[in-house]
Amino acid sequence: MYVGTLSFDLLLGDVRSLKEKRSVVRPIVAELHRKYAVSVAEVGEQDLYRRAEIGLAVVSGDPGHLTDVLDRCERMVAARPEVELLSVRRRFHGDDA
Repeated sequence: MYVGTLSFDLLLGDVRSLKEKRSVVRPIVAELHRKYAVSVAEVGEQDLYRRAEIGLAVVSGDPGHLTDVLDRCERMVAARPEVELLSVRRRFHGDDA
């Protein structure tokens, strides 16, 4: 069994309140969950309205599949025009990691 995690540090665009922040972050979280069947949530920076930290996890029996899913998730978030991807932290856990 292999587990991969990603943590995204995001700078949000023209956001002036926590309510506006939710309207940006929720669709990203929902799309990651729907398209890639990953566990995903906003995990940090909840009190700052221009920053967000989103974490996700994937479990797979194949490390190649795990890497492919994480790569696709990272590309999807990086392509979102309403956010700037400041950093990504990737971790692998498993027999070979």
